Amino acid sequence: MGTTLCRKLPGGPTLRKRICEVEAYIGPEDKAMHAYRGRTNRNAIMFNPGGYWYVYLCYGVHWLINIVTGPKDRPEAVLIRGVEGIIGPGRLTKALCIGETEKNTKVSRAAGLWIETGSPYPPGEVIRTPRIGIDYAEDWVDAPLRWTLKPSGTAQR
Repeated sequence: MGTTLCRKLPGGPTLRKRICEVEAYIGPEDKAMHAYRGRTNRNAIMFNPGGYWYVYLCYGVHWLINIVTGPKDRPEAVLIRGVEGIIGPGRLTKALCIGETEKNTKVSRAAGLWIETGSPYPPGEVIRTPRIGIDYAEDWVDAPLRWTLKPSGTAQR
């Protein structure tokens, strides 16, 4: 939250958007995580050390972007759900032209997709809530692993 997602558009400008909504997925015990049932071809990148993009197609329609954050062999990731001006993980990837090309790539300027240091949001502007759309995750459904701006906050979205 507060860091800047940077995207060098193919043949175009570099877009910089401050991250304002994320969800955490915290290891193989997290029943909402794609790696909950172990390593597959789809989620293998999540077993790398942090610093890779886990980009996947959701419902065959929307690309979603996660940054792998765990140590080697411990799958952990953060889903970027929104940036200022673009709320919704599918809208975000569409607006920033993020898709299959970025799948399993290193977070880097050379790859055209990276994170820059930003500034934290003021105290009281960020709230923790349960994650969205994980009704299947049993005892993990209510875990407060989503961070977003308060609806009545003064920060611009």
